[in-house]
Amino acid sequence: MYHPAYWIVFSATTALLFIPGVPVRSGDATFPKAMDNVTVRQGESATLRCTIDDRVTRVAWLNRSTILYAGNDKWSIDPRVIILVNTPTQYSIMIQNVDVYDEGPYTCSVQTDNHPKTSRVHLIVQVPPQIMNISSDITVNEGSSVTLLCLAIGRPEPTVTWRHLSVKGQGFVSEDEYLEISDIKRDQSGEYECSALNDVAAPDVRKVKITVNYPPYISKAKNTGVSVGQKGILSCEASAVPMAEFQWFKEDTRLATGLDGVRIENKGRISTLTFFNVSEKDYGNYTCVATNKLGNTNASITLYGPGAVIDGVNSASRALACLWLSGTFFAHFFIKF
Repeated sequence: MYHPAYWIVFSATTALLFIPGVPVRSGDATFPKAMDNVTVRQGESATLRCTIDDRVTRVAWLNRSTILYAGNDKWSIDPRVIILVNTPTQYSIMIQNVDVYDEGPYTCSVQTDNHPKTSRVHLIVQVPPQIMNISSDITVNEGSSVTLLCLAIGRPEPTVTWRHLSVKGQGFVSEDEYLEISDIKRDQSGEYECSALNDVAAPDVRKVKITVNYPPYISKAKNTGVSVGQKGILSCEASAVPMAEFQWFKEDTRLATGLDGVRIENKGRISTLTFFNVSEKDYGNYTCVATNKLGNTNASITLYGPGAVIDGVNSASRALACLWLSGTFFAHFFIKF
C-alpha cells in the first residue's frame, strides 16, 4: 500500500496536467525550467533536468500522464529510470539504455505555496542507419534491364545512395532505394555499393555484384613468322562472359593436341597453338574460333616463313572460310549443350 503522500502528489500532479493556463515551457524565464529538447542515440542514457528554487514544496517527473518520480519516491516500474539529483535548485532523472519507445514529451511538475507549475521537454531518440533488405548478386545477359533494391531504416530517415565500384573508380549512380539500369552494357558489370546515411553514426554499407554475360570478341590475334625447324606459337585472345571455349582450324580441318606435332593450350582468355618443329607444310592460314552460349567469333592468323608476303593475298577466300567456320562451329556448340 502506498503512503498517503503518494496519493496527494498524484492528485496534484495529475490535476496540473489538465488545468488550463498553468504550464510554463522550458523557454520561459520563471521556474520550473526544464532543459531544451534532449537528443540521444538509441542505447545511450538520457538525463532530464529541471531547475527549481526554495519556493517548491512538491516536485515530480511525468511521461505524458504517467508519474515516473515524485520527490525521492519512484513510481515507475521501469528499472532503467533512476533519480540523479533532488536538491533545492535541481530535480533530475536519468533514463538508461534509451529506445525509440521512450521518445516523447516529459513534464517537470512542481507545487508552490501559490500554485502549481509545469515545464516540458521533448526526448528525441536517434537510431543509426541499418540496411534491412538488399538485392542478391545477379547475372544477366547484355541488353537486359536490371533493378536493384536497398531498404534501410533509421532516425532520422537515412538517405540511400548507390555507387558503381568500377575499375575506373567509384561512379555515382543514383540517390534512391531503387537502382534501375536499362539495356545494361558489359562495362556496367561489377560491384554496386549501397550506402545508408543519416549522420547519427557511420553509414551502413552493403554491396551487390552484377555479372553481365556477353558473346566473345577476339581482342588480340597476331600473325607470326618463324623459320623451318624452329618453334612457332600462334596466340589468340578473346573476351567473353562466360569464358569462351577455343578451337583451332587449318582450312576446314580442326586441329587437336598431339596431332601433327602441335599443342593447343587454353588458359583463361588466351589460347595458343604451338608448333615444336616448324616445317614447310605448317605455313599458312589458321582460324581461331572462340565460343560461349551467347555466340561465337573467329580470327584468321598466319604462320609464315622468312620473307613471306601475307597482306592482301587471297583475303576474300580467307574471309569466306571464316564465315563458314563460324556457322559450322556455332551449330556444333549448341548441339553439344
